[in-house]
Amino acid sequence: MTLPRLRMIGIRKSYGSTAALRGVDLELLPGEVHAIVGENGAGKSTLMKVLSGAEEPDAGAMELAGAPYRPTGPQAARERGVVMIYQELAVCPDLTVEANIMLGQERANYGLLNKSTNRFRVEGALRELGHPELHPDALVSTLNPAALQVVEIARALVGSLQVLVLDEPTSALTQEDAARLFELVKRLKGQGITVVYISHFLEEIEAVADRFTVLRDGQAVGSGRVGEVTRERIVEMMVGRTVTEQYPRVPHQIGEPVLELAELCGEELPDGVSLSLRRGEILGIAGIVGSGRTEMLRAVYGLDPVRSGRVKVGAYSGESSTPAERIPQGVGMVSEDRKTEGLALELSIGANVTLSRLEGSRFGFLSRSRLRSAVSEVLAKLGVKFRDPEQPVSELSGGNQQKIALARLFHQRADVLLLDEPTKGVDVASKADIYRKIGEAAATGKAVLVVSSYLPELFGVCDTLAVMCRGKLTSVRPVAEWTPEQVIAAATGTEPK
Repeated sequence: MTLPRLRMIGIRKSYGSTAALRGVDLELLPGEVHAIVGENGAGKSTLMKVLSGAEEPDAGAMELAGAPYRPTGPQAARERGVVMIYQELAVCPDLTVEANIMLGQERANYGLLNKSTNRFRVEGALRELGHPELHPDALVSTLNPAALQVVEIARALVGSLQVLVLDEPTSALTQEDAARLFELVKRLKGQGITVVYISHFLEEIEAVADRFTVLRDGQAVGSGRVGEVTRERIVEMMVGRTVTEQYPRVPHQIGEPVLELAELCGEELPDGVSLSLRRGEILGIAGIVGSGRTEMLRAVYGLDPVRSGRVKVGAYSGESSTPAERIPQGVGMVSEDRKTEGLALELSIGANVTLSRLEGSRFGFLSRSRLRSAVSEVLAKLGVKFRDPEQPVSELSGGNQQKIALARLFHQRADVLLLDEPTKGVDVASKADIYRKIGEAAATGKAVLVVSSYLPELFGVCDTLAVMCRGKLTSVRPVAEWTPEQVIAAATGTEPK
């Protein structure tokens, strides 16, 4: 029988009156990929922060390779071979690949860096990971997200790595880069390293993991071997009920155009985009990273300058505008980058929800009671887990932060919803809730433009679909007239086989 590499026994953690972990047990085996799944707020991040030394548990014990393990911080955990790589990568962009990999682990003789030893360890780590093409002298600021991830994993590997935690590792990756990551995870597993894989995409877990543990409301409610339990059963364990529809459809009627783009060009992207978005329509935009999808939404909303072309919203028509002008015209946008654009993280939940529309403002004075009531109503509809409307948004899980960004649009009562990756970092059940809210918005006559890198989402939710490639947009066609193969071919500029 294989002895566990790491055991967590009865782990408890509370923040004030909120119990994040309620006596969680977890066993990780050598050379396995173990998936941790659960809804947003289930306790996944807190459990992994305890594991990696970022948080100290209130109660419980841990063992690493049979010895007591209670790190006093991330560096202490790293020295024991336990490393967590967060969804928001922690690199120093102005340093080289080598400097980032060796940061805090530099070899020195008599106070002087041993450059040859450090270079040898860096090149060895990159070679082990199958990425010898990454040059140690390259500036990290020049690398794409996939390469940045390799740098972080290499940094873990130059130490005595035993347990590597990957938190939503494919959230910023293309399909091709994600496939490379899966191969990298298998390579680490082959070296006997234990990999903990956190993801909301169950198909990823089925592709890469050996075993799984489900967390719900701060407790481990189920575990098993991947492939021996159905996806539907895992979702039931996550939410505590049966999710009957992954992509719920709300009946809605498509009406007259409400947003029209005519040969819209940004400073670089988009490049001559024309489309018509109608009331009650959910129009999806597919494409690979860098195709110009995000730039198109930003140009429409007024975040980026328009070089030429026109945007017509209802009766208003012009070459350019600003968000301050778009909001009264009934346009709202959820940015893909919720950390720096979609939310004011240090402000309260209530302040974030009401930034676009202040409920109960009269003669320059705000009614706090009406604001609080309006905020509570929209948060309840979206199923946001929070302690108090005055709680800073930064304290919420990533998925609940995403819901706050969406709540702002629903509170704003926008007629045109521009949604850039609206379910990024959101769990399966919450995605279904968001899809239902999008359908309900369309049913009330709102026009919805959805940019997404997740094809099943676009096919499951949208009425019509178009694809962007190098800044240009294909014709808009009903979803039924597309196949996934055709979408990928259009997105990559290749002809389908």
